[in-house]
Amino acid sequence: MPVNIEIKARTHRASFIREWLLAHGARFAGVDSQTDTYFTVPSGRLKLREGSIENNLIAYDRPDTAGPRKSNFLLYPVADAAALKAVLCQSLGIKVIVVKRREIYFLENVKFHIDEVEGLGHFMEIEASDLYAPLPEAELRRQCDYYIDTFGIQPNDMLEGSYSDLLLALAKDHSA
Repeated sequence: MPVNIEIKARTHRASFIREWLLAHGARFAGVDSQTDTYFTVPSGRLKLREGSIENNLIAYDRPDTAGPRKSNFLLYPVADAAALKAVLCQSLGIKVIVVKRREIYFLENVKFHIDEVEGLGHFMEIEASDLYAPLPEAELRRQCDYYIDTFGIQPNDMLEGSYSDLLLALAKDHSA
């Protein structure tokens, strides 16, 4: 199973991050309008990502802690997202839907996202992964830490959970 060491953080420095990545040779994969449908599952998370660049069923498990965290994941490329979504909605039920505009960049085995999430704001993600290169977890952690320092990400900017958790908490606050 592939491993990511990843962080998700609020940011008001998207321009700086974008410019730094491009100045340091990052490959820009494009801007993707993504809809992530999270399904109700007994453990971990299961989401169907529908976008113009990325279309995958993604199962993953990671701790809900701030800072670099290990995520074990499985990706399944999806050709017919609508049909799969209908099956999963009927059999599992929808937990929450996340809609975002995502810029995608790659520097070697590290993937960067600059996100604008509907209802939540602006974020960035760093994913140092052994999916693209066979690297030990310690090296993935070192890479993630390097980019946290480089981009000036502060501990209080880092999210503990996922966008889905933030949206669910927001919905709960509005219903109270």
